[in-house]
Amino acid sequence: MKEERFFYDPDVSGELPQEEAHHAAKVLRLGIGDEIRLMDGKGNFYRAVITAVTNHRCTYRIEETEPQEPAWTGHLHLAMAPTKLMDRVEWFAEKATEIGFDELTFLDTQFSERKVVKEERIDKILVSAMKQSHKAFLPKLNGMTRFKDFINQDREGDKFICHCYDLPKDYLFDVLKPKTPSTVLIGPEGDFSMEEVKLAMEHGYKSVSLGRSRLRTETAALVAVHMMQLKNMNQI
Repeated sequence: MKEERFFYDPDVSGELPQEEAHHAAKVLRLGIGDEIRLMDGKGNFYRAVITAVTNHRCTYRIEETEPQEPAWTGHLHLAMAPTKLMDRVEWFAEKATEIGFDELTFLDTQFSERKVVKEERIDKILVSAMKQSHKAFLPKLNGMTRFKDFINQDREGDKFICHCYDLPKDYLFDVLKPKTPSTVLIGPEGDFSMEEVKLAMEHGYKSVSLGRSRLRTETAALVAVHMMQLKNMNQI
């Protein structure tokens, strides 16, 4: 079976963005008349044909628009404190996009080891993972946000904070509701501070656990995304 070639053009402008054009022309060596598939990250695939190509430009003509139904219900939002090593954050961003979620926010917490994240790099990883996994929707990426500012914002649906403290808490998978927007907070390697956990609970966040194992930040974040996905996925 011939492999489909997916390209990302958020504006569906008739001309591929520069990096995509370079990949089409120099890596895949596509030419006039070759068929490609486009995605806009907003829920649409497009069948298109290349009309002109140079080393730096690639234009196309849309042949068919293919709207896609969301593969899951609700709005899945993961907010995590980024790890000290960026490769772990990048790994999470890639794998979470492959599984499927809607929004990613980085938290600046009391025990955070990293205060700066290169959003442009993470955005490229989200796009690449979207293309690789043939997703029609690109997760929304938010920059670093102070913990207090984040929990003070109004959010639709259910809100959860994962932590390891000896406080009453439910297993996240048991309290997630199908077809319900969900926001899950994941702390840094040293966990949230007790003050942060209590403050979040005062703002309507439910205290939850991801299980008995003590997980690294990026693993915990991916487990949370997978649980949300499983509870909200549409049956095929």
